[in-house]
Amino acid sequence: MAKTNAGHFFEDYFIGQVIRHAVPRTISGGERALYHAMYPARHALYSSDEFARTSGLSASPIDDLAAFHVVFGKTVPDISLNAVANLGYAEGRWHLPVYPGDTLRSESEVIGLKQNSNGKTGVVWVRSRGVNQCDETVMDFVRWVMVRKRDLEVSAPETVVPELSKAVAIEDLVIPNGLDFTNYDFELAGEAHRWGDYEVGEQIDHVDGVTIEQAEHMIATRLWQNTAKVHFDATNRPDGKRLIYGGHVISMARTLSFNGLANAQMIVGLNGGAHANPCFAGDTVRAWSEVLDKADTNAPGVGAIRLRLVATKGSAFALKGDDGKYLSDVLLDLDYWALMPK
Repeated sequence: MAKTNAGHFFEDYFIGQVIRHAVPRTISGGERALYHAMYPARHALYSSDEFARTSGLSASPIDDLAAFHVVFGKTVPDISLNAVANLGYAEGRWHLPVYPGDTLRSESEVIGLKQNSNGKTGVVWVRSRGVNQCDETVMDFVRWVMVRKRDLEVSAPETVVPELSKAVAIEDLVIPNGLDFTNYDFELAGEAHRWGDYEVGEQIDHVDGVTIEQAEHMIATRLWQNTAKVHFDATNRPDGKRLIYGGHVISMARTLSFNGLANAQMIVGLNGGAHANPCFAGDTVRAWSEVLDKADTNAPGVGAIRLRLVATKGSAFALKGDDGKYLSDVLLDLDYWALMPK
């Protein structure tokens, strides 16, 4: 009897299937140190306990995207081990900050299936959530992924494509308990721009670029325990290249956005996202943002800002061609809500 596991293939999924993912993970300051070393992240709320305390929190949380990568990584062996590519995200919410000492685990429910016309792959939609040691949901999100079939002769399942919200409603965003930006120190945060200084439709070129290195990408996939074959096995793609983990591109773009959005401190909603084109080692990533919406919150001194974050190998503010398709230089198109001092 075989004791090894080749992972799930497209025909192994069914609507309503719930998967409890293996290997809970206790978070330490090591995750923060490595995250800040790889990208490097600089948002003050995630860098300083004292800055976080003046903002009403008990201490500095782990970066929102670092927590996301941990929760996401738990799902990979069951959802995307045999993936061709991770395609997109929707309806993501951060419910609770994650602190060193918290233990995170993940579970997913299959909510959509569609076999591709080539009969070799299919798209699987799952709603995943991260849970802490108190059985509290710290985040949840929908993602969809293209997965290979094991047996091409297996009949296609009934197509179910879930209806997903285009954006998380402002009233559904969760503001961390106690968050208070009335004593916010803009000088220590790095920029003077506050919520009222941004206008809907405004575009921001984040100026800087970072060339993606293979070694850093491999550290990232191992750090988040991401076992998807396309990221670490060069024989898994016809071109012999290892695909850069999409989360690595997300974090790199978010880090680059500090220059112009240093005060967009906490990510609380993930409205949508697409990995428009593959990223490989040697690519130089740049980022730009567009302000899509703004909303007030009930937290003192706190406003919400909806941002489109684009990672590209090309020019700022270039996104799609006349045909409506993403330009070949565009790597990521991410739509998210963040919290910012008013």
